[in-house]
Amino acid sequence: MPLKQSSNYIIFSFLSLFKREIMENFGEILHDNLKKYFGFDSFKGNQEKIITNVLKGNDSFVLMPTGGGKSLCYQLPALINEGTAIVISPLIALMKNQVDAMRSFSLDDSVAHFLNSSLTKNAIAKVKKDVLDQRTRLLYVAPESLTKNENIEFLKHVNISFYAIDEAHCISEWGHDFRPEYRRIRPIISRIGPAPLIALTATATPKVQHDIQKNLEMIGASVFKSSFRRHNLYYEIRPKVHATKEIIKFILASKGKSGIIYCLSRKRVEQLAEMLVVNGIKALPYHAGMDAVTRSSNQDQFLMEEVDVIVATIAFGMGIDKPDVRFVIHYDIPKSLEGYYQETGRAGRDGGEGKCIAFYSYKDIQKLEKFMQGKPVAEQEIGKQLLLETVAYAESAVCRPKLLLNYFGEFMEGGCNNCDNCLHPKEKFEGKSHLVLSLEAILGVQEKFKSEHIANILSGTATSAVKTYKHHHSEFFDAGKDKDARFWNAVLRQALIARLITKDIENYGLLKMTQAGHDYIKKPFSIMLTQDHDFDIAPEEGDATGGGGAGTVDEELLHILKDLRKRMAKKLNLPPFVIFQDPSLEDMVIQYPVNLDELQNIVGVGVGKARKYGKEFVEVIEDYVEEKEIIRPQDMVVKSVVNKSGVKVYIIQNIDRKLNLNDIADAKKIEIMDLIDEIEAIVSSGTKLNIDYYLNEIMDSEKLDEIYDYFREAETESIDEALSELGEEYFSEEEIRLVRIKFFSELAN
Repeated sequence: MPLKQSSNYIIFSFLSLFKREIMENFGEILHDNLKKYFGFDSFKGNQEKIITNVLKGNDSFVLMPTGGGKSLCYQLPALINEGTAIVISPLIALMKNQVDAMRSFSLDDSVAHFLNSSLTKNAIAKVKKDVLDQRTRLLYVAPESLTKNENIEFLKHVNISFYAIDEAHCISEWGHDFRPEYRRIRPIISRIGPAPLIALTATATPKVQHDIQKNLEMIGASVFKSSFRRHNLYYEIRPKVHATKEIIKFILASKGKSGIIYCLSRKRVEQLAEMLVVNGIKALPYHAGMDAVTRSSNQDQFLMEEVDVIVATIAFGMGIDKPDVRFVIHYDIPKSLEGYYQETGRAGRDGGEGKCIAFYSYKDIQKLEKFMQGKPVAEQEIGKQLLLETVAYAESAVCRPKLLLNYFGEFMEGGCNNCDNCLHPKEKFEGKSHLVLSLEAILGVQEKFKSEHIANILSGTATSAVKTYKHHHSEFFDAGKDKDARFWNAVLRQALIARLITKDIENYGLLKMTQAGHDYIKKPFSIMLTQDHDFDIAPEEGDATGGGGAGTVDEELLHILKDLRKRMAKKLNLPPFVIFQDPSLEDMVIQYPVNLDELQNIVGVGVGKARKYGKEFVEVIEDYVEEKEIIRPQDMVVKSVVNKSGVKVYIIQNIDRKLNLNDIADAKKIEIMDLIDEIEAIVSSGTKLNIDYYLNEIMDSEKLDEIYDYFREAETESIDEALSELGEEYFSEEEIRLVRIKFFSELAN
């Protein structure tokens, strides 16, 4: 009998005897080993059941949220069993972290090794010798390394106790971190030789779980699911308005606390990390484009608490064991709810405070959809469905943990009272008639369509898909025309939560009726529903240093400041918008600046404008704040990172040198209208620029004076209104914008 088969036979025989003769002591032995190797007195959740199942030689599928202690489920049986456990793991950084942790529990560093591309030939030889000498109980292998023939041949000679597939969601195309090489694991294991399997993941919908088990040929495995509920985590979605400023304010209010900020692009990671540092926050970037040494160093500094914040792409955090992360912020909304849940799960792993805040704008979703173009159709369809789930979560006004648990196939009674939707609930409405209509529409199309399609039918939105299936002739088309598709999507989402309908696992996204749904149509009862948030009404993300955050406009103060502006304009014989434009006043009544330094941080107000017109405004605001006993937003000036390209400095310097504007545009490889945009931004912030030399070249004095005089009398600074009044046949947009720049520079700054 070959060595490996013989060893496995001995192990399984031993376990059978163990079970028959001393099963009553099994728990005690496990607890002794837990204390011996890891220093813990008790297991968490399902750990003991899982470890027992692994030791019995059974296949196991483990679904356990981040912080639940997945690693222990294969580490402890590996230490108890004879032979070497092969742990398949996706990241080199994760392997190193796990191996270092295991070595800290043992006097012998050979107890755990990793085998990947980062090792030298000598290091690889040392690893293989320790494994063959049976000194190594855990060998971590990247899936890419596992596919190499030399490693397959080597592992054929190893006494393998079991295989552990960590981060198993990478197997599924429906998972948030799909890796094609993960789908090759089963065939390779078959080549090396059979042994029990344990697949582990923190996130898996029913669809993803089925996909993992099917691919690994472990449909009959024992399944261990822990609850996805994390009672200590607070969830909140904010409109993406001046997100950088909001993040800086939040972190400064959480001084000394550890946090992770996730961005989708490497460029944004670099920019945001730099902004945090400029504003006195100890932060570092982390993304796959950095060299391995820097990336590893930044991760270690975060783990060692030398920095408070890591700004990262999704490449950071998988398997990183830092228990005291107090906040996880998503600057960009993630591509899937699985990814979002796993990333937020890195907060509060010690059971302490964990705040999970995401900034949402539908424009970000549209960008992600564009990124999918050019990919295979099947991949695009999967990506789109995952994005729709993310949109549904962000825009819903239902309890957020309840939504997340429902997504992962878990039911939760009531609300959490620890998310933005529960703490600030939207008004509810009677949903009985809406639910019945929705359920009947699902049946009307034979349960073969997704929620988006049903919502379009009910709202009377004749999309190409609706027309293709001739559903614009359905009795349900336009049946709910008094409400839009957004409303009907919200109803369908809450029907899912109420378990009146479900989503087909094999055909992801198709709505199917449950028995409860059929019963509800026959005998409906009152269910209160909530209308979704409408984030489309939020203004676009502006310059990170600008004002106008998500605060509420103080209408009374706004009226006072507009009256002051009107009086000042009359006194100076200027149009009111020359003094301060409306966006500046609106920002003032949110931020309440009470001195000229603070006024300079208001949108559209620079040093020159603050000094020229600001004194009376800040005095009025200061009196108002004192009289009304207003608690102002946290006093903080968000500092800007110097524009590395130096475009604005270049423009100012070359206008001072009286260089032709077309030459400046050519030098910076931009169009003339883009250059005018830059000049307008410079002037509107209070900097004086003299472009007379250029205007005199391209325009005669009569034309220039006519435009200038128009702005003296105009009620607004609108270019469209100026073109309409002056005549598009006589004046170009470029001419009017340039003269307006001269006008603002001379009178406003």
